[in-house]
Amino acid sequence: MSNRARKAVAVPEKVKPTATAFESVALLLQGGGALGAYQAGVYEALLDANVEPTWIAGISIGAINSAIIAGNPRETRCARLREFWEMVSQPHDGGWSSYWSDMLNGDAARGWVNQLSAGEIMAKGVPGFFRPRLPPPFLMPAGLAGATSWYDTSALKPTLERLVDFDRINSKTMRFSVGAVNVRTGNFAYFDNEADVIRPEHVMASGALPPAFDAVEIDGEFYWDGGMVSNTPLDWVLSARSDLDTLIFQVDLWSAQGVLPRDLSEVAVRMKEVQFSSRTRAATDGFERIQTLRAAFNELLAQMPAELAATPQARLLAEASDPAVYNIVQLVYRSATYEGQSKDYEFSRRTMEEHWAAGRRDALLTLSHPEVLTPPTAAHSVRTFDFTTPSSSPAKD
Repeated sequence: MSNRARKAVAVPEKVKPTATAFESVALLLQGGGALGAYQAGVYEALLDANVEPTWIAGISIGAINSAIIAGNPRETRCARLREFWEMVSQPHDGGWSSYWSDMLNGDAARGWVNQLSAGEIMAKGVPGFFRPRLPPPFLMPAGLAGATSWYDTSALKPTLERLVDFDRINSKTMRFSVGAVNVRTGNFAYFDNEADVIRPEHVMASGALPPAFDAVEIDGEFYWDGGMVSNTPLDWVLSARSDLDTLIFQVDLWSAQGVLPRDLSEVAVRMKEVQFSSRTRAATDGFERIQTLRAAFNELLAQMPAELAATPQARLLAEASDPAVYNIVQLVYRSATYEGQSKDYEFSRRTMEEHWAAGRRDALLTLSHPEVLTPPTAAHSVRTFDFTTPSSSPAKD
């Protein structure tokens, strides 16, 4: 499938069995580096509640988590996620012993230790993921391998091949999509197992954020991290007109809402949050408007004379007016103040465990509200829920 086709519309979703009242359950995982352990905690809670996705889509670290989930049977998914996150996280904060690390619990102390840990990652890389280029790129002639990125991600391919069964992904047991950006054209592209044979390179391309990581070649084209254009797969999933009642879990690692920065450090944090936060609300609001128009047309269609309803224009609008209903459930990670601007590349074990626990806690809180799993009653309805953002209204119709 061409880049233009991928960008325009997704193939409609097919009905798969779910343990919910919905005909389709989509899990959408945003990019955010080390913050991605939060998504693993969310998935663990969903699995425990028997809320299994029929479609999983991701960007960047969300693409890696998505591949691990889609590329393993239900009974081993959490173990494979745990294996990955323990592999990439340092057992001690910034090289400190666990004793001293556990003693430093105040915000200022934790911020200091986290910065040390992030500095160690910058200097040494992450096992099974990426390592610094030697010689560094500024010493390499233009055009040679290694001249366009600070880190080498070749170690990620064998990691993915070990943890992910790509034959399983391509069997389409679960729908799988990852987003990337074509470096040459600037077009946003999705690689979807409904249209593509998925390989490790597709997942790596989705997470190839420059200038840290080099572009990944796929079939003669080069791709960067999808988060450069959109850090959420929500638009992709909503564009797939399936006529299926759909439950969507949108798991965001960056909060669009924040406070006014007080110094340059806080400015750097807020810049990342604004840049990489999903435009979830804008996408949801736009989709709600479309659904309202569909409902209005269906009401008019019921009152149309037969000859008017049979016109090509009316038939075209009728085909675009499916009566499916949607619940869009947002889970947004709220980072502690001490995490700072390096939170997306601070891979210490303690922080990873905190992210995982936060995801599980937020998912359990969300699932404790039965309305989340209850489809709207009116045709074309869209309800949104957010129980993780303090200033948000929990539900919107």
